[in-house]
Amino acid sequence: MTLKKLVAVGVLMFTLYSCAQNNTQTNDNHSYELVVPDLQIPWGFVFLPDNAMLITEKKGDIIHFKNGVKTIIEGVPEVYNRGQGGLLDIQLHPNYKNNGWIYITYASSEGDDKGGNTALMRAKLKNDTLVEKQLLYKATPNTTNGQHFGSRILFDNKGDLYVSIGERGNRDENPQDLSRDGGKIYRFHDDGSIPSDNPFIQTPNAKPGIYSYGHRNPQGMALHPKTGEVWIHEHGPKGGDEINIIKPGANYGWPKVSYGVNYSGTKFTKHTSLPGMEPPNHYWVPSIAPSGMAFITSNKYPEWKGNLLVGSLKFQYLDNCYLNHDKVIKEERLLDGLGRVRSVVQGPDGYIYVGIENLGIVKLLPSKQ
Repeated sequence: MTLKKLVAVGVLMFTLYSCAQNNTQTNDNHSYELVVPDLQIPWGFVFLPDNAMLITEKKGDIIHFKNGVKTIIEGVPEVYNRGQGGLLDIQLHPNYKNNGWIYITYASSEGDDKGGNTALMRAKLKNDTLVEKQLLYKATPNTTNGQHFGSRILFDNKGDLYVSIGERGNRDENPQDLSRDGGKIYRFHDDGSIPSDNPFIQTPNAKPGIYSYGHRNPQGMALHPKTGEVWIHEHGPKGGDEINIIKPGANYGWPKVSYGVNYSGTKFTKHTSLPGMEPPNHYWVPSIAPSGMAFITSNKYPEWKGNLLVGSLKFQYLDNCYLNHDKVIKEERLLDGLGRVRSVVQGPDGYIYVGIENLGIVKLLPSKQ
């Protein structure tokens, strides 16, 4: 091979390599404290009124953590632990102090078909055991696909419950079909009943719990602290991860529109926008593989107050997104290289807590200490 050809090949390889990188700048003016050590995949966690924590491990454990002591909660439903499925998110009812309801999502094999799909359950905690368990929703059909279960849980300011369920790797059938589960955001009352103003409740054959559709695999959901809007992020394929602001009845386009391509590099759509489909509020190319999401409302981080935090599984950092109204205008890496960021929560003490795979839960300190 001639020198000219060697140079050309080198330039091409450098270009391809460069395009695969994430060039977000790193902010090193912070540190962290390891609060809960020795966790594998801390998918979700919440703080109880006594400042103890409940943590979901994807493999199927709920861990009660207080004063350095871990206790495994009994009575957790059997999970379908396959691929991206397992024990997923956890949230407390807004009136938890009075009613004691805890909500979890998990991959469940319940049903006639082999495999599993995403389920929503609520229960109460008594003597380190889940009791009064109620299955509120179970997506169908079961499938042995290991992809795209979602899932996050969120309560809005009215007390309604939102749940994200991924399209289970079936992009051609599930996300655009209102008669099928998957690739949707669902809205329920806290007891699992359907709000009378859900957008498709009068649509023939539509699943009445659907609130929005055309999603791929949403693994982040947060309530905007000022507008009360539901914000989500979702995985694209190779490129095209998105932040979306959820509107009732809206179609977010997957897989008819996307900024991503197949993992092989081939295109599956030529469209990044189409009439009647909501454009993303923000998108990432290349994909960062987002998981976990929280707004900073605390005075603990004066320079970051109002920012949106998104975990990156692929590049192993916490993405600090500066906003101008509802647009991301700047991003920077926090906790760079610490591990795959799975979950993000602002604690009752105002600090940000971050679940990192094969490490644990760390507290983000606003400046090096």
